[in-house]
Amino acid sequence: MQYLKSFSLASESDEVDFVMSSASYKLDMACYSQNNAYPFHIFPQMSLSRLDFEPITIFYGGNGSGKSTLLNVIAEKLNIHRTAPFNDSPHFAEYLEFCTYSLCNGQKRLPAGSEIVTSDGVFDLLLDVRAINSGIDREREELFEEYAETVRDCRENGWQMRDLSQYDELCRRMDARKKSRSQYVTSRMSSTAEIPTHSNGESAFLYFTKRIKENALYLLDEPENSLSPKLQLELAEFLEASVRFYGCQLMISTHSPFLLAMKGAKIYDLDSRPASIRRWSELENVKAYFDLFKTHEKEFNQSKKENLL
Repeated sequence: MQYLKSFSLASESDEVDFVMSSASYKLDMACYSQNNAYPFHIFPQMSLSRLDFEPITIFYGGNGSGKSTLLNVIAEKLNIHRTAPFNDSPHFAEYLEFCTYSLCNGQKRLPAGSEIVTSDGVFDLLLDVRAINSGIDREREELFEEYAETVRDCRENGWQMRDLSQYDELCRRMDARKKSRSQYVTSRMSSTAEIPTHSNGESAFLYFTKRIKENALYLLDEPENSLSPKLQLELAEFLEASVRFYGCQLMISTHSPFLLAMKGAKIYDLDSRPASIRRWSELENVKAYFDLFKTHEKEFNQSKKENLL
């Protein structure tokens, strides 16, 4: 399925007009750079002005190539949901005014549920889970100490209720006398169910696969982060199925060969000048893997022979 047909970025002339406009002259001309005018001054260097999409479109490039920035520009212009903040800038909204897009088949809007999903969301989830579990651990330890102190005090000093204001304290002390330590703690915990924890890679895989539902547009920023090759392959299979069977359209920033090799993916190479559409097997990072394995081909063949013996 396809929802977004094309997206046009600010042209070089648009960027010049922005700098030369009276409202923008507050920018020191000598300081007009990629750092302080972000995201201006990035895409004209790639001769990248228009993107045409397929059901799976991939933005490939090394660190600092602009692939994550491109996803964020598209996501903000489309005003789709995000779960984690991104590195905005004072001029981001101004840049978006120069961007335009077109939807497929006369659609008026993107489907509900469309979303940009980033690895930052995974890390936020991990921090939340650890904070919740740490809070449960602290509460449990405090109740253990409370139980021991209450039982000891009852044995050594006794206790007698003086008025109704102490009724809750009476009930607590009776619980401590009648119940075992584990029963007492369990009955008084605000929550006893810790959230299951996984490795970073497992959490990332589950996070991305749970966020993606049916019939929507998803922008995925380097979903391979923290994933083992096995999980990257499983993620690629899941994404292919999401497009083929469940009506999703995907835009992905990645340099994972497992994701780059997905069937039917249209790949924009942001490392080339000008930025161009390439087959996955033509990309420099992929060829580096190929060269590495070819260099050590004898070792792979030797290992294969040894396993057959």
